[in-house]
Amino acid sequence: MGLNIKNERVHELAKEAARRTGRTQTGVIEVALEEFLARTEAEQSAEARRRRAEELIADLQSMYAGQDLSTDFLYDDETGLPA
Repeated sequence: MGLNIKNERVHELAKEAARRTGRTQTGVIEVALEEFLARTEAEQSAEARRRRAEELIADLQSMYAGQDLSTDFLYDDETGLPA
């Protein structure tokens, strides 16, 4: 319980947020920190999913390297419709 903020800008932001919401300064700081942590967690989860997707793409590219993956044989040359 030893938080002592000595940043005037933070005090002004807390006062303004409290005024606008009707919460206490402590309340608005609590909500802001909870939202920040949730957003940070979501960003980290998204980053982990992105990394995993990149790993899967790299694996697939190496598995099919040098193979003809064309789908041209599925379509009629003249009409473009399925053969």
